[in-house]
Amino acid sequence: MLKKLLLLICLPILAFSQNAPINIDRIVAKVDNYIILRSEVEQLYLRSVQQQQPVSKCQALESMVVNKLLVAKAEIDSVIVEDKQVDDQLTARMQQMIQLYGNEKNIVEQFGKSLETLKSEVRSQVREQLTAQKMQSKITENLKVTPNEVKKFFNQIPKDSIPEIPTEVEIGHIVRLAKVTKAQKEELSQRLLDYKRRILAGEKFEDLAKEYSEDPGSRQYGGDLSWSKRGAMVPQFEAAAMKLKPNEMSDVVESDFGLHLIQTLEIRGQEFHARHILLRPDYNRLDVTEPTHFLDSIRVEIVKDSIKFEKAAKDFSDDKATQDGGGMLLDPQTGSSKMPLDASMEPTLYFTIDSMKVGTITVPLPYRSEDGKTGVRILYYKAKHPPHKASLKEDFEKLKEYALMEKRNKEIENWFKKATADVYIKIDPEFEACQIFGKTHASTE
Repeated sequence: MLKKLLLLICLPILAFSQNAPINIDRIVAKVDNYIILRSEVEQLYLRSVQQQQPVSKCQALESMVVNKLLVAKAEIDSVIVEDKQVDDQLTARMQQMIQLYGNEKNIVEQFGKSLETLKSEVRSQVREQLTAQKMQSKITENLKVTPNEVKKFFNQIPKDSIPEIPTEVEIGHIVRLAKVTKAQKEELSQRLLDYKRRILAGEKFEDLAKEYSEDPGSRQYGGDLSWSKRGAMVPQFEAAAMKLKPNEMSDVVESDFGLHLIQTLEIRGQEFHARHILLRPDYNRLDVTEPTHFLDSIRVEIVKDSIKFEKAAKDFSDDKATQDGGGMLLDPQTGSSKMPLDASMEPTLYFTIDSMKVGTITVPLPYRSEDGKTGVRILYYKAKHPPHKASLKEDFEKLKEYALMEKRNKEIENWFKKATADVYIKIDPEFEACQIFGKTHASTE
């Protein structure tokens, strides 16, 4: 049960509360200084149904109590989520909302509120969710499992309950990104130099950053990136920032993220505090003719067996995340090269693989990186593993993840037993029958 409640904490906030009528809203639970409203329980219950992870209203309330308990203890233990992380998450969720409703205008019409009002309403929810997740991670951060523990875990599973591993596939790709032309770089560079001239003439750096910067994480803060330790930023950015004197501005600096105008505010030993204005090329305008021809040639050489796919990926792929691993895509949950062939897979990838034969390589296909860059890629369908009962030999990494998950759940359960004794919890009589944590917490006032 606790596992399901913890998963419910992590349900993404993909929609904001619409103005649905609620008969009487009131406080139905208190956890230390945190309150839970009846409307919030209703909304979480409805969201779990909409996202096909349905729970009862009692479970929804208990999940929210779990969440508040984690947040309350995080406050006591000084576990803090940075503002930038909250804003990055909020920006990502707003982008999901735009994809869901088509555009910002549709969102405003749907909810009858401005985007800024909606952001303000959900910001505290995002911060609370991130804080609860960080506290949960802190509780289990030092837990590991040994090979013997994995073996013991597997041997304790009843024979008729050994998990069924679904169809899995091994897929590799080689990516070539479209190159930004010299003319496009020059256009962006001239814009940044114009901003620099305007700042030197008296305009405020932060005002121009808010208006023109294409870094969503820092734009609203006037480009402020706060303090960064050496090694935290990309080398080109860090080298330029560390050379500047306080309040001095750089010339145009190019990195993998685009072109920057940097102003260093302070330097403290191996740390620096900087802000920037970032401009990125319009990747939709980039020509993919050259990378397409290049991958066509590479594909011919692989098919002729003149070069192995893995070596070609290491030598020529522009995807740094998979390059060293011979281009093999990894399951983000387990880190294994075996990925389930199901709805969890990226739709474009799923439908492409579904029509391929094992051992074949596609022609160059359109590709968009996670940071929005345009290019092409070829896909290699290396292997397909049919459904089967889990075994230590074939599925050790997955069983290791299951064993670690069980260990984490036990650790969190023990933590909750202690935490509920330390934190004041009161539940409204309406939900008394829910027996939160197996106890009655009804008010005696």
